Amino acid sequence: MKNLIKSAAFAAALGAGGAASAQEDITITLVPGLTTDAFYITMNRGAQAAADALGINVDFQGAEEFDPVLQTPVLDAVIARGPDAILIAPTDSTQMIEPLRRASEAGIPVITVDTFIDDGMYQDGAGDGDFPLSYVASDNVGGGRMAARFMAEEIGGEGKVYVSNVRPGISTTDQREEGFLAEMEENYPDIEVLETQYNENDASLAASQFQAVLARNPDIAGVFGANLFSALGAGNGVENADMIDQVTVIAFDAPQSIVDNISSGLVDAAIAQHPAEIGYFGVMAAYAALTGQSVPTSIGTGFTVIDADNVGDEDIAKFIYSE
Repeated sequence: MKNLIKSAAFAAALGAGGAASAQEDITITLVPGLTTDAFYITMNRGAQAAADALGINVDFQGAEEFDPVLQTPVLDAVIARGPDAILIAPTDSTQMIEPLRRASEAGIPVITVDTFIDDGMYQDGAGDGDFPLSYVASDNVGGGRMAARFMAEEIGGEGKVYVSNVRPGISTTDQREEGFLAEMEENYPDIEVLETQYNENDASLAASQFQAVLARNPDIAGVFGANLFSALGAGNGVENADMIDQVTVIAFDAPQSIVDNISSGLVDAAIAQHPAEIGYFGVMAAYAALTGQSVPTSIGTGFTVIDADNVGDEDIAKFIYSE
């Protein structure tokens, strides 16, 4: 994945170009991966803040589960209503190409947020899914590498670890795993990374998978949970095995439940994305495109590491996802 243009740079460019006068008849629809997750709820808050600043309308429409079979009819209904632009977190990098093509062919600009379709390389004339205008997200490969570095430090640079993930085909969690594995392979030869465990977003399954891994590897030293339920499940598995002091758990994303687990010691650290920034700059990018301004094909937002040393800091509170 190419380097993302930083959101701050895009904001400066948009400001320099001058936003067009507010148009209250512009409507943008944000279709999240699922409506009930604190990450996407926080993203919508950022999107609404941008809408308020621009004087436009942003709708929030999605399914209650992260599933392309459920997201597709929601998207079809959104297309039928004909918004001026669609922001979407596609729930599968391949299965959502054709549903999103219908939006593009209907003349509705598409910007993906958090996740992407195809290879995420847009407007390059290559691949079936190059038609979205832009991809607004964290650098998930970089976040996976950050998790690996923190893990390596916590376990003293040696031991056995594994990744608890959802399923293949979700761009963000694929990339987090990719970054984690690459960092371990390149820089930590004394850490053995075991086979990834896929849990289908089921924390109970992730917990039982830890028990199975532990049975085969009683010297397991760490687990990287590539999303919320993976981390929660792994943490519960560690707790059930009474190994909180022996096994390091690193989470990706920072809803209140993960933050509470950091405070209790069940989770050692979380790689917190900035979902409000993703929503904010997604709306800004869509508005720029609708008002004739150029839009970068990728816009990157940052991360914050939350651990026991800073979890209570006031400056960290703004990075905790809220419902």
